[in-house]
Amino acid sequence: MIRRGRLRPTARRAAAVAALALAAAGCGIRGTSVPVDAGDAPSRVSCQAPRPDGPAAQRATVYLVCGSSLATVERAVGRPQGTPGAAVRLPVARALLAELQKPPTAEEARAGFSTAVPRSLRMDGPRAGDAPEALRLSVEPDDLPSFALAQLVCTYGRSAALGRTGGALLGGPDDGAPHRYDCSPDVQANPDVAERAGWGLW
Repeated sequence: MIRRGRLRPTARRAAAVAALALAAAGCGIRGTSVPVDAGDAPSRVSCQAPRPDGPAAQRATVYLVCGSSLATVERAVGRPQGTPGAAVRLPVARALLAELQKPPTAEEARAGFSTAVPRSLRMDGPRAGDAPEALRLSVEPDDLPSFALAQLVCTYGRSAALGRTGGALLGGPDDGAPHRYDCSPDVQANPDVAERAGWGLW
């Protein structure tokens, strides 16, 4: 004789699993026996920082990291006055480097900005035999993190004080010739391409 009593806990769990599988199949979702952890919901950042106070003539645009790409931020920067040229190039480049090395402000951090440029990085002007616009870094450009290299290239390449050349001619501390790196839309959207062989023109 079969007893018609309550289902045991094991049987109840099996029935519940079967019911969920049928419901998922009815919705077009394939069932799985492997638990799936979707993680937390993705957070959204604006990548828009407020403009700094002060006259526009004392502002400079720098490229910071936001998410997986580069975005522009305006900073109040004290820089030499004058037309782009050898007399202002190195002081301007050093001032922009200092801005890239600073931690983001509270407003910038809330908007999702960060920087990858090392605080230890130093910069000098061209050596004998270099092009006048060349800048020498304390490390080889290709040894920098790709995001840091992209930040430098785009900040320098889009700087009005440096002539808006669209790129940067960068060398390292050794005697190797500086290479030109271009701030292309691909670089801004995906700074990791800075590490690929052949990026830039030289």
